Amino acid sequence: MAPAEPGEASDIHCRLDELLESRGLTLTRLSELVGVSVVNLSVLKNDRARAIRFSTLQAICEVLDCEVGDLLVVRRADGGA
Repeated sequence: MAPAEPGEASDIHCRLDELLESRGLTLTRLSELVGVSVVNLSVLKNDRARAIRFSTLQAICEVLDCEVGDLLVVRRADGGA
């Protein structure tokens, strides 16, 4: 399978906003706890990330006390997540 071309929409949706809200955290606080810039977390949160390091993914999941599948979900063909 070839990598996605620039500009192609991803079928992966990041639920970072929902997880932060349910845990009473801000993006800034998550940035401090994980050691990743607010800008990079914002790119992930807004579904514009093209890649993520496993170490970053693990750190986010540890701080949010969630599994990878809670954070990243595949969008259904009908547009839902």
